[in-house]
Amino acid sequence: MSDEAGGPGLPAWSGAFTGQGPGRVTGLPLPEPRRDWAWAGGDGTGVKVAIIDSGVDADHPAVGGVAGAVAIEPAPDAEEGYRVVEGPHEDLYGHGTACAAIVRALAPGVELWSVRVLGSNLKGKTSAFYGGIQWAIANGMHVANMSLSSKSDQWYAILHEAADEAYFANLMLVCAANNLPGPTYPSQFASVFSVAALPGDDPEALAYNTSPPVEFGARGIDLDVAWTNGTTINASGNSFATPHVAGMVARVLSKHPGLTPFQVKSVLHAVARNAD
Repeated sequence: MSDEAGGPGLPAWSGAFTGQGPGRVTGLPLPEPRRDWAWAGGDGTGVKVAIIDSGVDADHPAVGGVAGAVAIEPAPDAEEGYRVVEGPHEDLYGHGTACAAIVRALAPGVELWSVRVLGSNLKGKTSAFYGGIQWAIANGMHVANMSLSSKSDQWYAILHEAADEAYFANLMLVCAANNLPGPTYPSQFASVFSVAALPGDDPEALAYNTSPPVEFGARGIDLDVAWTNGTTINASGNSFATPHVAGMVARVLSKHPGLTPFQVKSVLHAVARNAD
């Protein structure tokens, strides 16, 4: 796989968006200006976004509340099973709050849902990741932000099946590539919106990568992000680029309800900064 190394100080896969960049692509001939056609006036209203992560601090001023919350926990009596625990919860780490706040900043009208699958060490069982996707499908989410991944080959086929199920259910899975080189899932799958970080200050920065498996690059380096207890921290990573893309997807869906994942991908491809 090309461009695995992100370069000095950059997450893996980000190298494709630095230097000479990923090269030019030819997008759909959308009406000009293309970004206005894509999302002008779309603030995320009517779009349900699941933050599949460590939980969300609903009281953080940058989050602006959540519509609901569930925790997906491994079932004690089944290695590959899980259970759903409904009800408000805290963010056990801060990571989910950061992602939720980024989505809210780009698409203030979205309906945010916290789907907690990670613990206080920012780790979780892959069965919970799978359960989070299944919950999002079953509960009519339009977008799922997954700034997490699994390296387990054991779960490759199961997560692939879940990603395909989401694709055909019109659930946009927006997934972070790992910050370290090597394959991780579900970010490797063609059915998801895979994302790596690129430098810059523009929250609407978007580039399309011509060297798979990562497709999209978005702002994710040296950011001030929301954290627990109403605080902020400075952070970098593919994790924080991903909710930028999730927010853009929500805006497209808000303006053009009913688009399928491949249609939304085509729109983002067309409005990418390296698209002709």
